[in-house]
Amino acid sequence: MADEPRGWLARLRASGVDPYPAHFHPTHTTVQALAAFEEAEASGGTVRATVGGRLVAIRVMGKSTFAHIADGSGRLQLYLRIDEVGAEAYERFTRDLDLGDFVGASGEMFRTRTGEATLRVEEYTLLAKALRPLPSKWHGLRDVEVRYRQRYLDLIANPDVRRIFEVRTRLVTAVRQSLDERGFMEVETPILQPIYGGAAARPFTTYHNELETTLYLRIADELYLKRLIIGGFDRVYEIGKDFRNEGVSYKHNPEFTQLEAYQAYADYHDMMCLVEEVWSEAAARVLGEPVVERAGRRIDLTPPWRRITMRDAILERTGIDIEAHRDLASLRAAMAERRLQTDPQPTWGRQVDELFATYVEADLIEPTFIIDYPVEISPLAKRKPGSPHLVERFEFFIGGLELGNAFSELNDPIDQRERFLAQYRDLTAGDEEAHPLDEAFLTALEYGMPPTGGVGWGIDRMTMLFTGQTSIREVILFPQLRSKDGE
Repeated sequence: MADEPRGWLARLRASGVDPYPAHFHPTHTTVQALAAFEEAEASGGTVRATVGGRLVAIRVMGKSTFAHIADGSGRLQLYLRIDEVGAEAYERFTRDLDLGDFVGASGEMFRTRTGEATLRVEEYTLLAKALRPLPSKWHGLRDVEVRYRQRYLDLIANPDVRRIFEVRTRLVTAVRQSLDERGFMEVETPILQPIYGGAAARPFTTYHNELETTLYLRIADELYLKRLIIGGFDRVYEIGKDFRNEGVSYKHNPEFTQLEAYQAYADYHDMMCLVEEVWSEAAARVLGEPVVERAGRRIDLTPPWRRITMRDAILERTGIDIEAHRDLASLRAAMAERRLQTDPQPTWGRQVDELFATYVEADLIEPTFIIDYPVEISPLAKRKPGSPHLVERFEFFIGGLELGNAFSELNDPIDQRERFLAQYRDLTAGDEEAHPLDEAFLTALEYGMPPTGGVGWGIDRMTMLFTGQTSIREVILFPQLRSKDGE
């Protein structure tokens, strides 16, 4: 097996073997074959099976060979004897096949002297010849850059990585199940939008040649989902891709998966109940109990979760009462007095948010709702009665990670227009993350939207928490990376 793979290809084709045949029909997966054999063995029966998979181990022992194949379900040992498959086929297997090749094999299951359930091969078929060696040939795949750029090799070499994405898939299924059980309807809204909105972020811009118009990849689903509430659907949700033209970090990827859900005749208190119920149910369904682990610490997601105002959370950690410092100058003076340093922000609300992010967020380990945010950083949320400078909004945190955002949705079209105009002034003054003026949404809102609660959270960060990962790139199959030649 020392020849170059392309030499193998030429020899195989010369001998009449197609190294990439068009058809193969297995009767069992590897796991199904093992299960069927164990069941038949218990009753004294036999099992015949045709299986397919990638060769991951080969051990030649003269006139007999043991090999292992792996498919999407697991692994199975194969056993070949020269007098059972024929001299020519046996020589081809031991000479021309190597680790990484895909093969199909048929035969009867038996148990070896060492007790391993094995397929005694009567005939085999080469299904696909690999022209490059598997990562295991150079002791696994550890280079992070290679792992992300060639995720297929990562999945082959690192079983724990496969588990992350299996958990992610089950997680999305569990979330859908919980929302469907509560009467929510899953919908799809436009990804290409004439006006971006629903969040504070810079968009990706594109151009439609036929329509001769600039379009944007959506930064959020919110404004279209609210149109459906206006149209009479009382409970809707969407799980889909959003795009934000921003930096890449351990918790940010320009392309990410977001869930947003909206419920008529509800407020942010109802959304808190929805979040803690759906998250605890998802953990129980996917992990077996409503508990996740982060940094070696077990975190119980069982409701109810802690609820604390942003004001009290900041006061606990910094000693500053933001309500006693209601303008930017006063707040900055209080911070300077306590030697608290953050990036300077242009408004009181943004400075409050920055103070919170710097000194509070990382310490929110147990599931926590932070409620009641400044109105100027929440243009789509309803004002809090009696405190018009605040809104009925919460973000929730687990393991020191911000995981989602929710409002009592603003349904007053006059107030919404004023907020949009204030944001538009910020946009024209150079704030690239300010919300643009969306006349089409305002028109829809003028037809009337019932009191509504809305919530959104990132599926990627949810998966980070459920799988114990500290980087968002570990839970996205193909994360965004800087370009390299040919990739």
